[in-house]
Amino acid sequence: MAVVRSAVLIPCYNEARTVAKVVADFRRALPQADIWVFDNASTDGTAELARQAGAQVYRVSAKGKGNVVRAMFREVEADVYLMVDGDDTYPADHAGELLEDIIEGRADMVVGTRLEQHDSASFRRFHGFGNKLVRWSIGRLFGQPVRDVLSGYRAFSRRFVKSMPVLSRGFEIETEMTVFAMANAFVLSERTVPYGVRPEGSESKLSTFRDGFRVLRTIGFLYKDLRPLLFFGSAALLAGLASLGFGAFVFHEFSLTGEVSHPSTAVLAAALALTAFILLATGLILDTVNRRSNEILRLITDQVVHRKSE
Repeated sequence: MAVVRSAVLIPCYNEARTVAKVVADFRRALPQADIWVFDNASTDGTAELARQAGAQVYRVSAKGKGNVVRAMFREVEADVYLMVDGDDTYPADHAGELLEDIIEGRADMVVGTRLEQHDSASFRRFHGFGNKLVRWSIGRLFGQPVRDVLSGYRAFSRRFVKSMPVLSRGFEIETEMTVFAMANAFVLSERTVPYGVRPEGSESKLSTFRDGFRVLRTIGFLYKDLRPLLFFGSAALLAGLASLGFGAFVFHEFSLTGEVSHPSTAVLAAALALTAFILLATGLILDTVNRRSNEILRLITDQVVHRKSE
């Protein structure tokens, strides 16, 4: 039976209080795995403490969790991957459960969902509401309900890791990973894990409103990029209905009086009709381009994965 190479990926920024414990916990839980700490230019000695705990340390100078994940996915070679935040809020003893579906080939990404089991102090004010809003938005736009979009505890297949381009720079990366899996027919599953509280003196780097806005903006852009026919088709439908409304007014007036006393309304109706046509054509063209691009991406990824596994 082939040996499965596994890697634990720990993104960190100023986690000196917790990183050594996180490395030690996951070393015990997954003794055969390579433990990697990706240090995002920390200033508190995180990198040195991680080395002392036995982790391989890789420095990422570009600030932002998305930049760190991009480096992780490009630099580490393994068959299965486990990503976990370095703040000691996720339990290492659930690592095997998350990896099980990946190893058995039942999923390409497994998310450790936190919302069913967490302490009252685990989430800051408005974070729970924000997570629900993001879940609702993704469920409505992409047609697949998820229980926890923003979890930082995830397992991945090699195919997923080497396929994902990683466009996000910050904390919107979890949203991008979730949507990418849905849009590209990767199998996504979820496992419930307990979510702990940060130790005293350790602070979250997540900004409630700034990063929340970025997450919602990312969802909108991803919907446009990954579902162009639905996005532009919906806009075309609205423009077409508006055109019919204004056109009906002009036609009704002409049928009664034999003249058009509001030519600007007629011009607006025609402009809206032309806009609807352009939007629909744009959606059709981009949808075709997307399909061809996805085919090429999958062919390239299959070759890369196959060569590395030989």
